[in-house]
This record gives sequence, C-alpha cells and structure tokens, in this order.
Amino acid sequence: MFIAGSGVRCVWLRHTLEHFKKRLKALEEEIAKEGIILSDAQIAALEKQDDEACGEIDTAHPGDLGSQDTFYLGHLKGVGRLYQQTFVDTYSKIAFAALYTTKTPITAADLLFDEVLPFFEKHALPMLRSLTDRGTEYCGRVEHHDDP
Repeated sequence: MFIAGSGVRCVWLRHTLEHFKKRLKALEEEIAKEGIILSDAQIAALEKQDDEACGEIDTAHPGDLGSQDTFYLGHLKGVGRLYQQTFVDTYSKIAFAALYTTKTPITAADLLFDEVLPFFEKHALPMLRSLTDRGTEYCGRVEHHDDP
C-alpha cells in the first residue's frame, strides 16, 4: 500500500498531531496506557529523532552566534541573477541583508566585514561564532576565490 505524504499529513491534522512533539507526546501516552514495551533500538531511534527535532541553538548574549545564508531571489531584466546575503544574530535577532548579482565568497565576506562586524564592534560586542549551511560561498580554498 502506498500513502502519499499529503495523506499522512491529513491524518496528523485530523488528530491534531501536526508537530513532532505532539506525536511524541501522544506516543508516550499510548505506551503508558497500553503498557507497550519498546525495544532498546526503538527507544534509541525516538531519542535521536527528539534531538534532531529540537534543533534549537542556545545563545547567551548578542554576538555569541550569528547565522548567515544566501538566497536566490530571481532574475531581473537588465541586471541578471539577484542574490540576498542575510546575517542574523541568533540571540538578539538583529538582521542584516544586502543584494548582490553573484553568489561568491567575496559577497558573503562583504556583508560580514562591511556591515555586521563594524556594527557589533561599535557596540563593544565581539562576534564569537558564525553558522552557515557550508554552501560554496562559505567553503573552498582561498586560491579558488575571486579577488576583491
């Protein structure tokens, strides 16, 4: 039997189980009510899924961790491809964004060095860590990067 993902989602919605945490709570209640015993492998799988679902990053102060990513916005006639570099401080939720016509390490660094770091330095807050998706604009060897 094949059931599409949308069908599964409809069942979850019908039973108000649309979020993983709600499904996990319902499973725990069912286990307690029915006296079901889970194997060690099942318990380990549930614990692993619970860790992955949380995915929250705890930060202690502004500048503790910043998240940077590149978004393709589309094609503008006469301009070409348009990308948005975005940086968000995960504690304060202060965000910076800039538009570029290329998706390169230079544009990723431009936003960081021209806007983000000066802002935090001005407020005497060091930027300690940066999180990216390890896209091509954040990785690679220096000798393969464009010149500034």
